[in-house]
Amino acid sequence: MKTRAIRIGIDVGGTHTKAVAIDNNTNQIVGKGSVMTTHHHEQGVAAGVVAAFQKCLAEHEIMPEEVIFIAHSTTQATNALLEGDVARVGVIGMGGGWLEGLLAKKQTKIGNINLGTGKCIEIDHSYLRIKEMTPENMKNTIKGMIDQGDRVIVASKAFGVDNMVEEQLVAQEAERQGVPSTMASDITKLYGLTTRTRTAALNASILPKMLDTANSTEQSVRSTGIAVPLMIMRGDGGVMEINEMKKRPILTMLSGPAASVIGALMYLRASNGIYFEVGGTSTNIGVIKNGRPTVDYSIIGGHRTYVNSLDVRVLGVAGGSMVRATKGEVLDVGPRSAHIAGLGYACFTDTALFDGAMLYHIKPRSNDPDDYVAIRLNNGESVTITNTCAANVLGILEKDDYARGNFESSCKAMQLLAEEVGLSVEETAKAILTKSCEKIIPVIEELIIKYKLEREQIVLVGAGGGAGSLLTFTAKMLDFAYRIPENAEVISSIGVALAMVREMVERTIPSPTAADIAQLKKEAKELAMNSGALEDSIEVYVEIDDQAQKVTAIAMGSTEIKTTDLMKNCTEEEAVQIAAESIGVEKEAVVIKASNGFVFVVTAEKNGKCPVRVIDKKGFIKVQRTNSFVERSTMKDAAVTLRRMWDSASNFSSEMRINPDVYVLAGSRFLDYSGIPELIQVAGLIEAELGDCGPETELILVLARNEL
Repeated sequence: MKTRAIRIGIDVGGTHTKAVAIDNNTNQIVGKGSVMTTHHHEQGVAAGVVAAFQKCLAEHEIMPEEVIFIAHSTTQATNALLEGDVARVGVIGMGGGWLEGLLAKKQTKIGNINLGTGKCIEIDHSYLRIKEMTPENMKNTIKGMIDQGDRVIVASKAFGVDNMVEEQLVAQEAERQGVPSTMASDITKLYGLTTRTRTAALNASILPKMLDTANSTEQSVRSTGIAVPLMIMRGDGGVMEINEMKKRPILTMLSGPAASVIGALMYLRASNGIYFEVGGTSTNIGVIKNGRPTVDYSIIGGHRTYVNSLDVRVLGVAGGSMVRATKGEVLDVGPRSAHIAGLGYACFTDTALFDGAMLYHIKPRSNDPDDYVAIRLNNGESVTITNTCAANVLGILEKDDYARGNFESSCKAMQLLAEEVGLSVEETAKAILTKSCEKIIPVIEELIIKYKLEREQIVLVGAGGGAGSLLTFTAKMLDFAYRIPENAEVISSIGVALAMVREMVERTIPSPTAADIAQLKKEAKELAMNSGALEDSIEVYVEIDDQAQKVTAIAMGSTEIKTTDLMKNCTEEEAVQIAAESIGVEKEAVVIKASNGFVFVVTAEKNGKCPVRVIDKKGFIKVQRTNSFVERSTMKDAAVTLRRMWDSASNFSSEMRINPDVYVLAGSRFLDYSGIPELIQVAGLIEAELGDCGPETELILVLARNEL
C-alpha cells in the first residue's frame, strides 16, 4: 500500500473533542474521530485529545508512520484561569539605581490577581537590587519563597526587555531548586513593567498544571508510535512546538476559536471577511483582514495583559438558542440553549410525536425568566424551538447542511408557537431569526469600523454546526455575500491541522528607522524558526502604532513537513475567474496587470476605482483592495518608481494626507508593508530586505489607496 502523508488536527470543544486527518498531498479529509471532552478526567482534556486521535487512526486505518504533523487546540489554560485552578506565584522584582529601583519595586509588587470569578492568584513579592544579586542572595530569596508556599517563580526586571541577564540568572537558580519559572521579558518585549509582570504572573500560575498536561499528552502520543513533534494551537492563530508551550502556556488561551478561524481561512482561502463560528450555545465572531485573523490584547479578570489572541466577540445566541415568548409576541432568543435546558430540538424530533403536543413555558435555570418556550410531546417528553428549527421552517439550509432537520416537525412545532404570538408559521420563524440577528449585526458593524473594512469586500464566513441557521439569514439582512465550507462542523479541527507557526515581536520604538524595523523582522523570523517553521516558508509583516510608539513584527511560516502544496497550482484562467468573482464583475472586465510565475496581479475598473487582487499559485487571494496602482520595476529603479507611485496613491484633503499601503513582489517573495506609514521607511526596508537581489531583478509594486 502506498504510504500517505497525513496531517492530524484535534480541537477541544466544550462538548466534543474532534480529530480530523487530512491528506497532505490532496488536502482531502481521510478520517474523523470524535469523543466527549474529558473535563473531569484525572488527566483533564488531554485524555480526550489522545482518545480522539487514537480513534481517528484506528477507524480509518492510518498508520503512525504516515503522520507527518499533529497538533491540538486546548481549553486547559482558559479553564484553569476561569476555575481558579492556579498555583501560588512568587514575583522577584529587580532594578538598578535609587529612582529606578524605587519605581521597579513598586511596579513589580502587583498584589493578588482577581480572576473575576470570585477566585484569585495569590502573589508574593520580593525585590533584589541588581548590584546585590549575588548567587547566595538569589538562592536564599527563592528558597524563602518556596518555603512560604510559592510553587512557581516570576523574574521581572526594569528594562529587562533591553537586557535579560538578571532575569535569566533568577530562572536558572529556580530550576536548580526544582521549581518552574517565567521570565517577564520572555513573554513580551514591550515596556510597561506592571503589565509585563502581571502577564508573566498569569503565565506562571498555570505553569505547573500545564506542564503536567503537556508531558502526559506528549507521552501518550509518543506511545502510539508518532515520532513528529507535537504542536499546540495558540490563541493568536498559530501553532508552536510543545516545548515552547511548556514555557509560555498562556499563549494557548482561546486556541479553540483561533482554530476555527484558521480552518476557514485556509480551507476557504478567505482573504477579507467577518468570521462566524456558530455552536449550540454561543457564537464567536471575528475578522479576517488581508488574509490574516485580527488579534488584540486579552483582558483576563478585567486586567489588561500583553497576551495576544484572536479578537473574538462571544454572543449568547447560536443554533440551539431557545425562544422566549408571551401572548402576542416573540420576546427574545437566548441566551439559554436547548443543551443547557436538557431538551432536544423540535426539528430533530419524530413528526408523529407532535400529534396532540402542547406548548408551555419553563425556567431552564432557577434564576432565569419563566417565559422560555418548550413543547410537551405525546409521549410525555419535551423538546424546544430553536434558531435551527426556525431555519428549517424557512428552508434556508442546504441539503447537506449539518443543521438540516425534519421540515414537517419544524413546522408543527412552530405552529404551536405561531398560535400563541398571533403570526403565521413563516412569520414566527422570521421573527425568531430576526431577534437573533439583531444581536449579531451591531457586533459586525463595530468590527467593520474598528478594522476599517471595505464593505464591498466583506464576505461572511461560517463555521460550526449552526452556521447555516444564523449566517445565511444575517447575510441576507445585510446584503453581504456568505460562504459556508464543507465539513463546517469540524472546521476547528481542520484549522488545527492546517495551522502555521506564528511568532511575534513587539517593541516600544519612537520614530523607528528602516534598520530598527528590519532588525525586528529578523528577530520575529528567528522565533518562528525556533518554533518549528521552515525558513523559506516564513513571511514577516510589520505594524507601526505611532500613537503608542509601538512596532510589531509578525512572522508566519509552515512547519518543515508542510512543504507540499495543499492545492494544485492555479492557472491564469482560474486566477481571472477568482478575481472576477471576488471583485464582482464579469471575467471579460478583469486584466492580469502583472505576473511573475508565482503570483497573478489582477485588476479591473469598477465605480471609478481600480480594485486589485494578488492571487498566489494556490489560488489564495493575498491582497484584496478597492483602489490600487500597479507597476513593474527593477531593483535599481524601485526607489524612483515607489516615490512617483506614492504621490499618486496618497489621499489628500484640506487637512490631512493619508499615505498608501505598499506590497512588493519579488519572485516568490511577498513583502507586505501595509502597516508602514512613511515612504522613507518603506524604501529603506525594500533596500534592506532585497539587498541580495541584482539591479535588474524584476519587482511588482502594488500601492493601495486608503480612504479618508
